[in-house]
Amino acid sequence: MNSTSTNKFNNVIWYSLAILTVLGFVIFVVLRQTTDFSFIVYKDYSSLIQTGIINTILISVISLLGSMILGFVFYLLSKSKIKYFNALIDVFTEIIYGTPLLVLIIVMAFLIGPAFNTYERNVMGTIALIIYMSPYMKNVYKSAFSSISEEQYMAMDLFGFTPFQRYRYIIIPQVIRILMPPMMNNFSLIIKGSALLNVLSYTELFYAIRLAQSKTFAFVEGYILMWMLYLIITIPLSQLTKLVERKWSL
Repeated sequence: MNSTSTNKFNNVIWYSLAILTVLGFVIFVVLRQTTDFSFIVYKDYSSLIQTGIINTILISVISLLGSMILGFVFYLLSKSKIKYFNALIDVFTEIIYGTPLLVLIIVMAFLIGPAFNTYERNVMGTIALIIYMSPYMKNVYKSAFSSISEEQYMAMDLFGFTPFQRYRYIIIPQVIRILMPPMMNNFSLIIKGSALLNVLSYTELFYAIRLAQSKTFAFVEGYILMWMLYLIITIPLSQLTKLVERKWSL
């Protein structure tokens, strides 16, 4: 067995032990409870919960795509030769960094939206998610494009690359390699952040569970179910992120 195979085998052993440790802790906590837990009461609300899961994923995908577009615009403006645009993006970024997402959602839905005669609170909540993640996406683009050295640009000039050839064969492949892992991490953050849309009564996963809790009064079971469902969504994304990182690092 070579060293690579040995390392893989050892990793499997250690991760298996880690998973067993977590499972053992969960079993210990469950067995130590003095009250009975039953998720059967949520069976009648499976359709509502399924709708919540679908809406959570849908709103997260829309927010990710929107933040990618707006984040790229922010990146271009931050690199503009017009100093006003540079200052505007810096000020906006600092404001977003210092604003809790919940506050931004409330401000967008109940203050900024009505100021523009827009009362679609779910739409404004989605826009809040997009705006909140855009500065983070801007930083991702900044890191990705900064990976292309001046020597590479000089080589492209030397070989007479057209703008299309520059982006098609040199810039885009390198940018994607660096862009994908943090973008997927941001997607996971958006999924968890979308739970705050429950304040707008948007039927995402958190709101769906809370609605079922108000009818079943099984609050602890509801939060545990919510926790498990978020893990079911986010853990595969985390593993996919690691897979992409390994693939693009080759």
